[in-house]
Amino acid sequence: MTVHVNWRQDAACRDADPELFFPVGTTGPALRQIREAKRICRGCPAQAPCLAWALDHGVTDGVWGATTEGQRRAIRSLARAGSS
Repeated sequence: MTVHVNWRQDAACRDADPELFFPVGTTGPALRQIREAKRICRGCPAQAPCLAWALDHGVTDGVWGATTEGQRRAIRSLARAGSS
């Protein structure tokens, strides 16, 4: 899937603190940060192209398109399994 970069102009996170989308860890305060980042993503008109871009580019860090690194890894695994 190819996604054009102009989706970023419509991104709800454009004016948010970028650190919110790159929590350190997966427990404690990082869980609150992940929830808040996903909340912003869920209301974003660019959520789908953002996620597609992260998947296309193998992005491993941060919250993209309301998904965490582990969730994107699972999506990629399912896609590989489905194409076999």
